[in-house]
Amino acid sequence: QVQLVESGGGLVQAGGSLRLSCAASVPIYTVASMDWYRQASGKEREFVASIAFLSTPNYADSVKGRFTISLDDAKNTAYLQMDNLNAEDTAVYYCSVETSVIGGRVRDWGQGTQVTVSS
Repeated sequence: QVQLVESGGGLVQAGGSLRLSCAASVPIYTVASMDWYRQASGKEREFVASIAFLSTPNYADSVKGRFTISLDDAKNTAYLQMDNLNAEDTAVYYCSVETSVIGGRVRDWGQGTQVTVSS
């Protein structure tokens, strides 16, 4: 099981920025991908962004052009830079990794960090 520690959430005004961090307990080149999901109150968890080591990132349409996912392999850490935030971005943000194992893949989750955008 991969341990994930998230940080960087908080309260920000609309139009502002935040950067989330996710530190993994294993080298990031050993995981299939590092991802960010979010869950707003009363809604299902949704995909935000994904990146694999030495690969092109993927984004949900709702965050394209505003969010940037990146990796620091020396720190085994993924980042989510969030710019031009709006109220619809308010949610608990979860870091997640997918790891290849015999017979399939396993997904582990962080504890989540709250992001609140005031309008």
